Amino acid sequence: MLKLLLQALGWILAHAPEPLLHGLSAVLGELIYWTVPRRRRLALANLDHAFPGRSPAWRRRTARASSRRLVETGLLSLATPYLGERRLRLIIQAAPGLVDLVNRAHQAPRATVLITPHMAYWEAQTCMPLVLPAPFPEMGVIYRPLDNAAADSWIKRARERFGMRLLSRKEGFAESLKILRRQGIIGILFDQNAGLQGALTTLFGRVCSTSELPGLLVEKFSAQMVVLYPRRLGFWRVELHLEPVAHDGTVAGATVAGNRWLETKLGGEDDLCASWLWAHDRWRNQDIPAKRLRLEAKRDFLAADLQARGLTALPPGTRVFIRLPNWLGDVVMALPLLRALRVSRPDAEITLLARPQFLPLLETWNVADRLQPLPPRGPGYFLHFWRLRRAYPDVWLLFTNSLRGDLEAWLTGCRQRFGLLRPGKFRPLVSHAYRVPADFDERTHHQLVLWENFFRHFGLNAPVDRTPQVSPPGQKSGIGLIAGSENNPAKRWPVAHWRALVEARPDERFVLFGTANDAPITQAIAAGFGSRVEDLAGRTTLPDYCARLRTCRALITNDTGGMHLANALGVPLIALFGPTNPIRTGPVFSSPVTILQPPGCDASGGAALADLSPAAVLGALANFERTAALPT
Repeated sequence: MLKLLLQALGWILAHAPEPLLHGLSAVLGELIYWTVPRRRRLALANLDHAFPGRSPAWRRRTARASSRRLVETGLLSLATPYLGERRLRLIIQAAPGLVDLVNRAHQAPRATVLITPHMAYWEAQTCMPLVLPAPFPEMGVIYRPLDNAAADSWIKRARERFGMRLLSRKEGFAESLKILRRQGIIGILFDQNAGLQGALTTLFGRVCSTSELPGLLVEKFSAQMVVLYPRRLGFWRVELHLEPVAHDGTVAGATVAGNRWLETKLGGEDDLCASWLWAHDRWRNQDIPAKRLRLEAKRDFLAADLQARGLTALPPGTRVFIRLPNWLGDVVMALPLLRALRVSRPDAEITLLARPQFLPLLETWNVADRLQPLPPRGPGYFLHFWRLRRAYPDVWLLFTNSLRGDLEAWLTGCRQRFGLLRPGKFRPLVSHAYRVPADFDERTHHQLVLWENFFRHFGLNAPVDRTPQVSPPGQKSGIGLIAGSENNPAKRWPVAHWRALVEARPDERFVLFGTANDAPITQAIAAGFGSRVEDLAGRTTLPDYCARLRTCRALITNDTGGMHLANALGVPLIALFGPTNPIRTGPVFSSPVTILQPPGCDASGGAALADLSPAAVLGALANFERTAALPT
């Protein structure tokens, strides 16, 4: 049935007036562009990745032209079996370079691998013997058969009409080797996504999978490699061009050279760029959800690719947007995973979305390419994320567990939105979820472990780096105190206990840290102690806060964001836990840490922090000073 349908449609197209077909192609191309949003977004995203410096209007024009030319190509392919030789010679021309290749092939035969990109009218190459003046050399083209045997047989006969042989990927590979041994020509479409069977390379700065078959044949037969590409002259008018491709004779070298030729050609000529098939998943191989956060392929030619381009590291190409938590402590605890992601997915262009007050801190971490402040709450909040659709994120990672965060991600149009899903919860706006096992007891596992499981579920394969940021050398003086807690008053050690601690160390200088909301607490603690207790609550920016924390010999702190920040900065600390669970939310970096809980408190917390005596904290500080060799 499919065969009869293709034959009938091909006959009609071959006998229809070209102006009518031209108009039909334009209408169908525009219809596909505007009514198939996934194809439109894919084409625009690919163009945005490849040409970030070009205007959105240029990218839209190019995507629309590409859609129209795809329809033109399809109509000509269907009509070709019913077009006479005279009309085909009018439609298809051979450029001088192609004629020269044929002449040289007769004078000095040489094994040749001919690679072809998906440009408009790419199937016109099957008519080459018709439009060349000399007898055509022996040539076979490797192609992918249709699943429908009858339709495939008819299409194969039609394409072999003028003497070119089509060799199935399944059965024809052995014959292609024989042709090359006879110094013939083998043609291969080289710019498709090769999936997990291909080799990792880059194209327009993005990691992709490329078929290594042309390179294998080049190396095995010491073959020359040339590119045959069609140049559209007008509707159903095409000129076949041929250009040699310089390479080093290796599989990797030839594979990389083909991609570099394509980049140069598409980047140099707008008309050729519009003829390429931008709406195909050329870069999709590395977006399998279970492997999204790592690079993996049968072969890896990235080192050879970078060397050929004169680069030492992969350019950022895969756009990873990460919605960070809303609390400082959680943001700090995410740092080890962000470091691991940098290693596991070295081509990631990481954009961190966070509350504006965290951006100065995030900038010092050097784990992101871009920082995006969350907009103010209000009528334009979600409109901000809708506008991020034009940034074309490839993957969106959610540390948050709220409907608001999920809606933010969904509005951007990002196709892959990853979050974790606890038992009994529902997150319909997350495209792919890590389902927390029902037997995973969060009370006995740290929050970072849960997040790590989440990242590894989506392919992370680098170790989690808990190394604190190295403190710059300098004078250490005084002991820091964090007496407040933004989100839970029960986590605060009583003011009287803090004052008792200060009174017990009359020769010690102390520095009180906190937010403006903590000022009443810190003022009550500092009252009457004069200059030896400095109160900085609400008086520091986040960078200043970090700088002053680094000067402390040690820090005594409630369970709060500043505790995690000091831990990440390498400041030795004594952390006071009562109602909260240090197993789940304790410090994660490998800095000196002592956890103190009230007498009789369960390891997972649950006791009143007031039951922790100043004497116990003073004893821990004295022991800490001895064992950690704190500067005096």
